[in-house]
Amino acid sequence: MQIHILRPLFAWEALEDSPSLKTIRAFLRLLPDGRLLEGLRHWRGRGRDDYPVSVLWGVVVLTPLLRHTSFEACLAELRRNEGLRRLLGIDSEAQVPKKWNISRFVEVLGHEPHRSEVRRIFDTLVSALGKAAPSLGQHTAGDATHLHGRPKEEAAAQAEAAQGLPQASGGRKEYTDDQGQVTRVLEWFGYKLHLLVDVQHEVALAYQITSAHDADNGQVPALLEQAQANLPPQRIATLAYDKAADDEKVHELLDQAKIKPLIQNRSLWKDEHERRPPGQRVPLNVVHDEAGTLHCYDQVSQPPVRHPMAYIGHEPQRQTLKYRCPARHEGWSCPADERCNRGQRYGLAVRVRRDLDLRRFPPIPRATKQFERLYKGRTAAERVNARMKIFWGIDDGNITGSRRFHAFVGVVMVVHAGLATLLASAPRWEGRMGRMNLGPIAQQLQAAATG
Repeated sequence: MQIHILRPLFAWEALEDSPSLKTIRAFLRLLPDGRLLEGLRHWRGRGRDDYPVSVLWGVVVLTPLLRHTSFEACLAELRRNEGLRRLLGIDSEAQVPKKWNISRFVEVLGHEPHRSEVRRIFDTLVSALGKAAPSLGQHTAGDATHLHGRPKEEAAAQAEAAQGLPQASGGRKEYTDDQGQVTRVLEWFGYKLHLLVDVQHEVALAYQITSAHDADNGQVPALLEQAQANLPPQRIATLAYDKAADDEKVHELLDQAKIKPLIQNRSLWKDEHERRPPGQRVPLNVVHDEAGTLHCYDQVSQPPVRHPMAYIGHEPQRQTLKYRCPARHEGWSCPADERCNRGQRYGLAVRVRRDLDLRRFPPIPRATKQFERLYKGRTAAERVNARMKIFWGIDDGNITGSRRFHAFVGVVMVVHAGLATLLASAPRWEGRMGRMNLGPIAQQLQAAATG
């Protein structure tokens, strides 16, 4: 794997279409899977050991890593590739596991405590990246994507549900235009994968799996808790999300964590188009729309003309948003200047207390260019979702049962975090005749791996 020095820290486009044995060896070495393998050996006890758990675990990991569409395809490559077999400790073609051995192993991997150990591997890899890369996790985005799955028979499904595992169910999502008309309907049977990702580096920081009909806003607390545990304290500065997370509890949670929300506003007003801002000292000619944008009315003109007020900034000590007269701030003439500003040098100023409506008045108002610029970073979550599906086959659709599904999704997330670690720790190529050099982040990651 050769990465030019000018490429990003996580140069996803530099990943090999077919990973070399060197890359696979480096990937398997960096996985902190010792506790998982020890737990699996303890679970097996004194039973038959025709196929060691390390071999079975290696097959499951290699399937998404090598971009195979099924476990059978990975096993077929192991039978014909001697070098790949030796990386997993398989001496001969006859010692390659059968597909039913892998299926049973994935079922076991979906039981506790193994399922939690797979998540711990992901958290450990992300935590190391967060310590090494100071910018990882500053600006984040969340999104949910649909994943297809197959249910088990009723008795087995009830047993899984009794253990707290969400079951495959029918999901439906409607896409609407600006007028609220439904333009597209998506229906599927399976699950939802909720991700919290870094906007700049496109690295997943946390994930949750739910049934297809669970609401997105209910998963934000768990995602945020996992991401905060994987990153240094106070690392997350902003969180971008679509309208699905526009909920009062979500805004309260982010306000307590001192994270600035970048969440599109849901349209809930039916008949009215504007209201007076909360508070007693706001002039009568100042109103706000449903998204929280303040406007002032020129009441001298007939009919009255509405203008968006000039946003000055967020005042954290006061917990207020400050707005000014748009005419004075932008330098144009307003017929109501004398009536509104009364000779004040900077004109009319209005402060809106955020704690009166956190959902309506975020620290970065929705009508500002800063909000628009930062909100565009939410597309990073969509790219990560697409990479999960296209590159690593997370949306297989042929996995039966919630245990197997949770185990396989956890493995794909481990592959994602492991490849991110390889990209960040890889030496950089400075030119055609240049040398391969390690940057400070790569040196720290390699030191942590060997230490």
